Amino acid sequence: MADPGAESEPLLSRARGGSGSDCPAGSAACRSVRDGPGAVSRREVCFDQAAVFIEDALQYRSINHRMDARSMWLYRLYYSNACQWILSFTIFLILFLAFIETPSSLTSTADVRYRSAPWNPPCGLTESVEMLCLLVFVADVSVKSYLVGWAQFRTNLWLLAYLAVLVVSLMDWIVSLSLVCQEPLRIRRLFRPFFLMQNSSMMKKTLKCIRSSLPEMASVMLLLALHLCVFTMFGMLLFTGEKQGDGQDRERLIYFRNLPEALTSLLVLLTTANNPDVMTPAYSKNRAYAIFFIVFTLIGSLFLMNLLTAIIYNRFRGYLMKSFQTSLFRRRLGARAAYEVLSSVTAEGQAHPQEVGVKPQDFLQVLQKVQLDSSHKQAIMEKVRSYGGDLLSADEFQKLFNEFDKRVIKEPPPRPEYPSPFLQRAQFLFSHRYFDYLGNFIALGNLVSISVFLVVDADMLPEDRDDFVLGILNCVFILYYLLELLLKVFALGLPGYLAYPSNVFDGLLTIVLLVLEISTLAVYRFPHPGWKPEVLGLLSLWDMARLVNVLIVFRFLRIIPGMKLMAVVASTILDLIRNMRAFGGILVVVYYVFAIMGINLFRGVIVAPPGNGSLAPDNSSVPCGSFEQLEYWANNFDDFAAALITLWNVMVVNNWQVFLDAYRRYSGPWSKIYFVSWWLVSSVIWVNLFLALILENFLHKWDRRSHLQSLAGDPDTTYQMSVELLFRAPWTSSPRFHRDVLEEPAEEELMEKLSHHPHLQLCR
Repeated sequence: MADPGAESEPLLSRARGGSGSDCPAGSAACRSVRDGPGAVSRREVCFDQAAVFIEDALQYRSINHRMDARSMWLYRLYYSNACQWILSFTIFLILFLAFIETPSSLTSTADVRYRSAPWNPPCGLTESVEMLCLLVFVADVSVKSYLVGWAQFRTNLWLLAYLAVLVVSLMDWIVSLSLVCQEPLRIRRLFRPFFLMQNSSMMKKTLKCIRSSLPEMASVMLLLALHLCVFTMFGMLLFTGEKQGDGQDRERLIYFRNLPEALTSLLVLLTTANNPDVMTPAYSKNRAYAIFFIVFTLIGSLFLMNLLTAIIYNRFRGYLMKSFQTSLFRRRLGARAAYEVLSSVTAEGQAHPQEVGVKPQDFLQVLQKVQLDSSHKQAIMEKVRSYGGDLLSADEFQKLFNEFDKRVIKEPPPRPEYPSPFLQRAQFLFSHRYFDYLGNFIALGNLVSISVFLVVDADMLPEDRDDFVLGILNCVFILYYLLELLLKVFALGLPGYLAYPSNVFDGLLTIVLLVLEISTLAVYRFPHPGWKPEVLGLLSLWDMARLVNVLIVFRFLRIIPGMKLMAVVASTILDLIRNMRAFGGILVVVYYVFAIMGINLFRGVIVAPPGNGSLAPDNSSVPCGSFEQLEYWANNFDDFAAALITLWNVMVVNNWQVFLDAYRRYSGPWSKIYFVSWWLVSSVIWVNLFLALILENFLHKWDRRSHLQSLAGDPDTTYQMSVELLFRAPWTSSPRFHRDVLEEPAEEELMEKLSHHPHLQLCR
């Protein structure tokens, strides 16, 4: 173990005349730390500390952790790619167990009429895998607790919850084995998504954003509830059904029979899933009844629901900016801590320190220890060397971290040089953008030809089709794609051709098409009149070639950067994909929890009809539009996979009133609470949160696009601006963003935070 006294000594100390209280005489910036049989030099410890602080800054991590030599080794090992991959795989594995353990999802269909008996693993198989995962989590929480220290562990609610979930899971696991896996309820399955949440800082921030939005959301929910209650009572009074068989009576019997049914009908109408069905009986009697439903929809769906969206978006925007501000502060704090460590080394090397700063060679030596990709590291090393031998000031040191925010774009390899003027002209011709336009035009012709023949052949029997013309056209198109590939390799060279992802995609697609075409010709010979390749298996080679041809449509994606609106939309989509881990993780969590709850509540309630056969749609004993008539038998909660699909169908809210009615009849009226809760969490909260993410990304990109181009300089620059720089950009002409600009932390704020570091004493 590391010497406990090493942490109590000042890790950062430097005499600064007249700037505050100096450190006691003899106190060093980085004490020697004995680790194993030898002693680590103080200078090496300082460099390790600086490297850890820089990595914390780059990853926006907190620097409040132990800083002795052994703890730093453990800290860097924990955040290494291998350990993080093991932890991520463990989280995936324990979540995936729900598909295998009882009730197993290993059947070809979820339809209760045709589903065979699933294979259920023997007791102890999945439990053994689960125990291995829990042991990994025990090691994870132990390492985290040790690194942050006991004082921080006691105040960290996530770590305390992590420990509590592990204790409950281990106790429930012991109960399972003691009952030979026959327990009716496994509580630990509900807690598994917690392991995913606690490992993602962005998911934690998203949850805090949702929690902070709850008061405003509750007010709108209260208005929605009041709106539903008022119109429900009004509807029950309105549709009393004075005469048997009239429109009012049919409306009452179907949708307003009692208070729960009326509430359900109007709640579904709030999502427009049963419109105009709910209105039709009364509207057929008197057109004036439509006013009731139109007013209800206008107030509920178009006003209150959109007001809820606006509230979630507004809270999300504010919390997103706060989150970016916190991340920026962590970046600056980690950088400043690294600067203080290295400047203390510089000061100690001077007999009479007059200047304060960091030696560039010291920073370069530390940079070699930092886990960073080589392209960024090389760019920063060149930037540091540009300062020569002068000491780096605090501002210059902070500015170096702006280089980490830029994505390095590798310059394409040089093109081959040809001595012949003819070859030079050919090289210019085949590397010109007009040659790409020609390729796109040919690809368009390929798609049009496939589409035309699909339309023509749609009304013909397979044995009556003649694929002679399409076979010839397919050969011609593939030969052109092969010729295009060879000409581009000639013009750009093989390294230059492979430097562009679009060329790599085109090349792979061409090779796949060529292999399929050669295989087709070898099996079915050259196309001739009446030529029809027979189907061998699910698809013939000819059918596979036509399917691959459809991928040619992706060649047109290369025209997007040249169109301003399409470029912004496409970049927004790409950013959403890159930043969807947190929001996708939240969706995984709610799906997982509700699926497990659904299995425990509704497993086995949907049973196959008598005779195990399909009910005919015209069967008079089955109401039209019911669960049975629509043959929704596969939408059940008999296993985890089926539960996920059922929840997805309810989240889409198309025909979700069918699920409400069916589970009310099969399991009881209280089932509606489960489905309405799922609708609120998924369709109302999560979908609106996702909409807020799309709006925020698109509006920022659209309003700041021109300004970011000026920040990035020349469009052919070797860097691209990252998301963090987008929020640090100076104010634009749009007043909407004046309050959204991140503020640089003051030096006094940074030094004050460093002075309160639980494992670091800063002497000034």
